[in-house]
Amino acid sequence: MPGLYTGKGDAGTTKIFTSKERISKASEVIEALGSLDELNSLLGVCKVLAYQKKLKLEGDLLGDIVYAIQKDLFIVQAELAGSPMTISHKKLESLESLIAKVEKIIPPIKTFKISGGTELSAYFDVARTSVRRAERKVVGAGEKGNKVGMDTLAFLNRLSSVFYAFARFVNDCEKIIEPSPDYSL
Repeated sequence: MPGLYTGKGDAGTTKIFTSKERISKASEVIEALGSLDELNSLLGVCKVLAYQKKLKLEGDLLGDIVYAIQKDLFIVQAELAGSPMTISHKKLESLESLIAKVEKIIPPIKTFKISGGTELSAYFDVARTSVRRAERKVVGAGEKGNKVGMDTLAFLNRLSSVFYAFARFVNDCEKIIEPSPDYSL
């Protein structure tokens, strides 16, 4: 038997950490875990592009920062699957610190911005929407009994702001003026 698959999920079921029984791949918890996995994969693209650009935020490589967030997302997934691991309040504070660092560098944001400018900024904007979807799925799974801690929920909520800030930061580094929507009819 190959090592990359078992065939046990061929009928549309899987197992998680706390489950003795197989559960549907369409269950709320599996949907949430899948959304977090998609986000983490997207962050792999952001990380590679950030390393290629050698962008730094107050001396730290942006790629290293994204990599640390990827590792934290594995903790979120483990917690959601029933592991005793959890996101610490310190990790939430770290995200808030990242946002503050970016806000010191970029011009004040007074309105929404239209995504784009650079490839990396566009990917960070997609990551922002991806984390919002994952957050909704995690909340939904929590309502069905797969609870996560308040710091974890706040971490996911703050993460979308981090990616929004990163998108603006990347465009600012590239001297791209971002358009705002004009809402004209």
